[in-house]
Amino acid sequence: MISPMTEQLALELAVTIRHDGAGGVTDDLETVDGLAQWLRGREERLRSALDAGPVTADETVLSAVREVRTAVRALFARAVAPRPASRADAGRLPTAEDALQTLARAAGRVPTAPRLDWPEGGEPVAVPTAAAPASPADRVAAALALAAVALLTGPGRARLRACPAPRCVRYFLQDHPRQEWCKPSCGNRARVARHHARHRDRTGGPAPGAGREG
Repeated sequence: MISPMTEQLALELAVTIRHDGAGGVTDDLETVDGLAQWLRGREERLRSALDAGPVTADETVLSAVREVRTAVRALFARAVAPRPASRADAGRLPTAEDALQTLARAAGRVPTAPRLDWPEGGEPVAVPTAAAPASPADRVAAALALAAVALLTGPGRARLRACPAPRCVRYFLQDHPRQEWCKPSCGNRARVARHHARHRDRTGGPAPGAGREG
């Protein structure tokens, strides 16, 4: 069984493509150094997903993680439909069927067997564990794929949203029914944009301060 905190890995992977603060989009996993920084602090949850163990980032691991990320974002786009998907994904994603096959291949790179984990004072849980030796790239890809499968087959899928705020390209899990944006700053930016739009409708010109980056 994969914990909700481990499921969150799939969302954290997806949002490594994000707004760069200057009107464009940046990729946190563009380089091996970027991947190393992203993996830092997530080792425990990777182990929870698939007993993945320590992993040193290299080009092979980077390629495997980026492939899983592309599939995850394609399936997130399907999950939020009929709402719009992230603006960063327009015309760039594989079909849902191809994405499903990619996740299946990634998860299948490491045969797993359940291992009983029963901490003192806690409840027993079954932990998916690698049943055979596997490369670091295969272990990380499989762990992330399993996290994505857990998120998309669990209650989190119904709460998945693409943030509609201007310039934002993030996905997020809605904490309550009235939540519209991934974070308060996006809500502020959306309200400013609506104000400017209403001003243009009334006057035919831009509102004072329009065009400034938030």
